[in-house]
Amino acid sequence: MHHNKGFGTRAIHAGQEPDPTTGAIMTPVYQTSTYVQESPGVIKDDYDYARSANPTRKALEANLASLEGGRYGLCFGSGLAALAACIHLLQSGDHVILCDDVYGGTYRSFDKVFKQFGITYDRVDMTDLNALEAAFTAKTRMVWLETPTNPLLKIIDIRAVASLAKSKGAIVAVDNTFASPALQNPLSFGADIVLHSCTKYIGGHSDVIGGALIVNDDGIAQRLKFTQNAVGAIMAPWDSFLLLRSTKTLHVRVQRHCENAARIADYLAAQPQVAAVIYPGREDHPHHAVAKKQMHGGYGGMITATLKGGLPAARTFLERVKLFSLAESLGGVESLIEHPAIMTHASIDKHLREAIGIGDGLVRFSVGIEDVEDLIEDIAEALAAI
Repeated sequence: MHHNKGFGTRAIHAGQEPDPTTGAIMTPVYQTSTYVQESPGVIKDDYDYARSANPTRKALEANLASLEGGRYGLCFGSGLAALAACIHLLQSGDHVILCDDVYGGTYRSFDKVFKQFGITYDRVDMTDLNALEAAFTAKTRMVWLETPTNPLLKIIDIRAVASLAKSKGAIVAVDNTFASPALQNPLSFGADIVLHSCTKYIGGHSDVIGGALIVNDDGIAQRLKFTQNAVGAIMAPWDSFLLLRSTKTLHVRVQRHCENAARIADYLAAQPQVAAVIYPGREDHPHHAVAKKQMHGGYGGMITATLKGGLPAARTFLERVKLFSLAESLGGVESLIEHPAIMTHASIDKHLREAIGIGDGLVRFSVGIEDVEDLIEDIAEALAAI
């Protein structure tokens, strides 16, 4: 339904029909654990038990699938639960290639949880295709990447990575959390699986934890669906309902996030206290051309900046901002700011963090949708304190 319509139209209508009983325009919260059967084993639309299927969750799954241009959507209790379902596609002895700059929780899952089951991994800078090619072994079954990456905002060429991985027989999974479906659709560039932490831009209001996978391939979809049900880390009906509210405004929110971030990135770059600014929308970003090719409608709400003066400068700055709240997470309507080395990426060993450039002067901005002049004034006052 609506697959040929524009993104904003699909955001509001895909997967959602008025309730057949009452005509309620919003999908009800089906707060039930089971469904009555007419006769043993005679069930309606695969509704036998609510872990396996729930109408509220199903509406969200269809909505997100449409937004990513995919055929199947699956929702989980968190982004990491969705990641775990993907890793369950693998077996002992399999090898995974991760991008070197990757969300700390993703790294922790591979390094601390699944390594003990004999699933090995290597981290590689995927902006270097030769390095990526060299990382493949006979056992490589999956390539896992983010773009833009977290927190260094590297841009990885999805199409190039996917075609290389395909030639080696590996599944390609793209964590599309930072871009959101509004700006980038990895399935259209050859990815097999798209992951979202729905907690971020899809949720957009800092009030839900959730994860989603979107796929096109029937076989992969069936295996993931089996795992979703068998392992059981599903999204609750209420959270599904809240996210259905959120996707309806995704396109307008993301547009404002992008406009604000572009202005703030340019402002930061002109300040004497700032050593470097990383924003994919700026011409000085080393992978700007790739971003321009695979992102549409903007370059996201995330900015990373390095302050001169290292940790003392960063600490002073982070203590002084008022509108930017010092907190983990991102993608909410309110602006957030954080220190990756101490906060979100602390689960990555210090020498690994520093090797890829996550230094003590690095701060990460999640630019919200407030009035941009107020945000710039807030930054200016905090910079002045350094």
